[in-house]
Amino acid sequence: MKTKVFIIDDHYMVIEGIRSMLQDEPGIEWTGYANAAGAALSFIQLHLPDVILMDINLPDKSGIDLCKEVLQKYPTVKVIGLSTFNQLSFISKMLDNGASGYLLKNASKAEILKAIDTVMKRGQYLSLEASEMMKKNDEDEAPTLTRREIEVLQLIAEGFTNAEMSEKLFVSVTTIDTHRKHLLAKFKARNTASLIRLATQMKFV
Repeated sequence: MKTKVFIIDDHYMVIEGIRSMLQDEPGIEWTGYANAAGAALSFIQLHLPDVILMDINLPDKSGIDLCKEVLQKYPTVKVIGLSTFNQLSFISKMLDNGASGYLLKNASKAEILKAIDTVMKRGQYLSLEASEMMKKNDEDEAPTLTRREIEVLQLIAEGFTNAEMSEKLFVSVTTIDTHRKHLLAKFKARNTASLIRLATQMKFV
């Protein structure tokens, strides 16, 4: 019996890449994809998949929150978190909300298949990087950032001013300033230089 796999991600290249790797696998049935939480919930209700590869950062809802919501409604589904980040906070929260696995988006075809097979056998699969992060002391835990905070942080690291970021992201300078203050608070940084140093250490930039 084939394993029905569904992906939730708002990056078409990621969806297409994973689809191309899995669609011809004899034990896999590619059921489709959604690029937002709302569309995903509608699909899952009609076509209950066995395994969901779920992006952590979605445009309309956090993948962490969506994971909890999906598993409350459909407890038989296996969710594997997908992310470009291997921060302990992301991994821990996904697992706390019921995810059966966590993969980075640079995972190979073999690793994705292994993860799907493992969770279908009621095991837990963590990528090597995620597994190593879980072993680290909680004192090293990185802050959880929103998609927009990550965008602002990366632009700060590239030397953009608040005004330039405002134009690039189509938001007000006040909004950018608020994001900057939130970033300083989350990283417990005293200034921008300290913020960038800490963000680099934690591999946000």
